[in-house]
Amino acid sequence: MSYRCWCDENNWYMLKEKHLKEIDQAVEWGKQYGLHVCINFHRSPGYTINDVVFNPEYREKTSIWDDEETLNACSFHWKHFAERYKGIPNSRVSFNLFNEPTRTTEEKHDRVIRHLVNEIRTVDPDRLIAIDGYDFRPSTNLVDLKIAQCARGYTPGVVTHYRAAWAGGNNTLPTWPMKDNNGELWDRQRLIRHFQPWKDIESKGIGVYVGEFGIYNRTPHDVTLAFLKDNLEIWGENKWGYAMWCFRGSFGVAESSRKDVHYESYKGMSLDRKMVELLKSV
Repeated sequence: MSYRCWCDENNWYMLKEKHLKEIDQAVEWGKQYGLHVCINFHRSPGYTINDVVFNPEYREKTSIWDDEETLNACSFHWKHFAERYKGIPNSRVSFNLFNEPTRTTEEKHDRVIRHLVNEIRTVDPDRLIAIDGYDFRPSTNLVDLKIAQCARGYTPGVVTHYRAAWAGGNNTLPTWPMKDNNGELWDRQRLIRHFQPWKDIESKGIGVYVGEFGIYNRTPHDVTLAFLKDNLEIWGENKWGYAMWCFRGSFGVAESSRKDVHYESYKGMSLDRKMVELLKSV
């Protein structure tokens, strides 16, 4: 989510109840359909990764890693959600503090995370909280907080982001297995080694799940399914949950606009039935 949806970016403390109720509706749909809802700040006061992957114009005016007022504003927002959903069990709702925090120091990142976790726990001590970890890796220095940590399923990018302009526009036709841009072979065994740091932090009592995964629609469909199958089997063996980015759109099972898929019409959408069945079977 982006905080700009429910407040004025020039007045961090003026919340818009109309849009907050839309988030309430999403939480209720989770209850209705038996889906866990993880509330994540993709844009918080003072941070978004979008200025890197899209355009510097998306950058926040201040930095949450360096500006105390910005950190206080972010605390205000998270405490509001903590109060708003207090009493809803963790099986239904969790918090993920930032999407893919990077471009600061690990020390500053850890200070901000500790502050926000402590602020949330003043309101709702038992709320399940997760982080993406600093710079796409587990945050081993935060094990004592007993918060969950999220991996990603986008590696190697030469497979998952083929011809994705915002990711450098790699133009080497993917296969699976495949060598990356450094000549290293990626296959199922290499994926297992890639996820080992999250297995290591899990062994310290930290919950782990894959917060995002998916393959852009330019990657051949047979390669996409083979890559997904290996990842899904590894996560299944590890008993890790996972969340597809995105379920509907260029990475997903519906309306993905792939050129090499025979789509099934389903409730007004174009459905990639082979991908759906793979997700259900593993």
